[in-house]
Amino acid sequence: MTYNVRHTPWSASRSWTHDPADSRRPRPQGLAWAIAAAAAGVLHSAASFYWASGGEWLLWTLGERIINSFGDRLGLLYPVAVVKLLAAVVPVWLAVKHWPGALVSRGLCWLGAVVLILWGGLNTIAGGAVLAGIVDPVGGYDRNAMIGHAWLWDPLFLLWGLALMVALLRSRRRS
Repeated sequence: MTYNVRHTPWSASRSWTHDPADSRRPRPQGLAWAIAAAAAGVLHSAASFYWASGGEWLLWTLGERIINSFGDRLGLLYPVAVVKLLAAVVPVWLAVKHWPGALVSRGLCWLGAVVLILWGGLNTIAGGAVLAGIVDPVGGYDRNAMIGHAWLWDPLFLLWGLALMVALLRSRRRS
């Protein structure tokens, strides 16, 4: 909705008028949830961009095996970061546009939400079980990587997926 504001230098009063023509399309349902999902995804993407660019903060949360296997090739994380960024912001754009090509666009977003929830949820539970000593992996485990995944990255995937799922549920067409 657009409001016209009239403010004169000699008056502190403001006149607010509503233009009914601007009310044709209501605010998309579930948009706030899509934005919350995007925030989680952008945060994930930002970390990947940061590490690909040579940053080291929180790199230990990936684990020694990943750090050693990539070594000085962390630049390979750029495509991963781009995919995460697109997966984060495209659903917001689709929600603002009232889900064009709803069958395909919503179907892909549902698939993404389910994958994020399963991946994030199962890995958060598994990592937590390992850290709590409930599960003892054969061959041991990298404690730093387990902490990073169980307490940071996988819960963030889970949050991203849950927020996207709520956005999809809130934005479905009512009959």
